Amino acid sequence: MKVKTVHPINFLYYQTETTIQQLSSFFPVSGKLLQEAAKYGLTLAGPVHWHYKNFMGDESQPFTLEISLPVVSLPNDYKGDFMLKKTAPFRCVSAMHEGKWTDIPNTFANIMQFMQAQSLQPAIENRELYIQVDFDNADANVTEIQMGII
Repeated sequence: MKVKTVHPINFLYYQTETTIQQLSSFFPVSGKLLQEAAKYGLTLAGPVHWHYKNFMGDESQPFTLEISLPVVSLPNDYKGDFMLKKTAPFRCVSAMHEGKWTDIPNTFANIMQFMQAQSLQPAIENRELYIQVDFDNADANVTEIQMGII
């Protein structure tokens, strides 16, 4: 677990308002982003991210979800189905989570304990970077968790 600042990233992304219970319905979006990137000749620059904005831990409350695909550059003439943006630097506590996504709340709890011990204040955005995804063997999943800090 470490504190770091993620440099600005260019993203092709999809944004929606949702709840935790509805997340699995958005799994196909990552593939659609990849298809869109290929269609427009966008060069990939990393793994798929899911960004959670204004999620405060209450699973029944809606929040903003951005499913984001890092790309090398943002074309000025893009007219596709998704949106483009360049993020600001993102200060966060980062931890690697290996295994089932259903166990991710435990990793978030560990991050929160670390933040409390270091007197770090949470921001309104968290990110999950899907380094390795295995739908057949959930124990093989590798996800970087980034909890935003002020």
